[in-house]
Amino acid sequence: MHNLLDFLQKYHHWFLFVFLEVISGVMLFRYNSYQGSVWLSSANVMAGKVYEVESGITSFFSMTRANEELTLRNFYLERQVAQLRRLYTDATKDTTVAQRNELQFLSQFKLIPAKVVSNTVNKPDNLITINKGKADGVEVDMGVACGNGIVGVVYLVSDHYAVVIPVLNANSSRISCAIRNRDYFGYLHWTGGDPTIAYVEDIPRHAHFKKGEWIVTSGYSSIFPPGILVGQIEKVFNSNDGLSYKLQTRLSTDFSCLRDVIVISDKHIPERVRLLEAARDSIRLKGN
Repeated sequence: MHNLLDFLQKYHHWFLFVFLEVISGVMLFRYNSYQGSVWLSSANVMAGKVYEVESGITSFFSMTRANEELTLRNFYLERQVAQLRRLYTDATKDTTVAQRNELQFLSQFKLIPAKVVSNTVNKPDNLITINKGKADGVEVDMGVACGNGIVGVVYLVSDHYAVVIPVLNANSSRISCAIRNRDYFGYLHWTGGDPTIAYVEDIPRHAHFKKGEWIVTSGYSSIFPPGILVGQIEKVFNSNDGLSYKLQTRLSTDFSCLRDVIVISDKHIPERVRLLEAARDSIRLKGN
């Protein structure tokens, strides 16, 4: 004990220096958004390698369950597509129109498959790291989905990795959603806590729907195409001002076992963004 005290007394100034450096680093990166973003982007590559090894080991043990879910869902989707094509053909007597329309719609998008190498679900500011980056065509503000539904939006990108802000992040952007097969839409928001529940807000009071109906992306944003599953309506509440509905939605994506995702690149996004910016500039000039 005496030797330990002598050692601490001899080198106490070094311990104090290291302690103060750690405290200053934490304060710098935690309370300054720009420095925090720079740190997150710089550490992304190194952390990504570590997370990728850890994810590979974990995914090996969860492979059976994931494959079973994907097989069942693919079977269901194939049957649904086949039925829709048959009904369309019966109605139009044209066996080629449906296929042409489908190919034309899909040609707008580039789908980039990726694997999740880091993921959390128990924090208010959850983040996901995937193993695709700039070298693979991934860019900031691209949408991310999986076989079961929506995942989130790309936030930071390095050459070979990207950080995604998932739906399970209290600071995530409000994603435009709609009630499937109806014209009513609102905005998705996660309030923390249960990782299986989120809320769709601003649904108009005159909307007609019922519990159990599905929520999908509306296609009104420049991030997600229409029709991607979000979740199923469980409960209906009045908004705080009483002017709209708030829908408690059970998310279709199970974030606790998320492994494979798709980054969605819309070829028409730059054109739509330029048009929107031009419209805003025109309104500003008229206002002046």
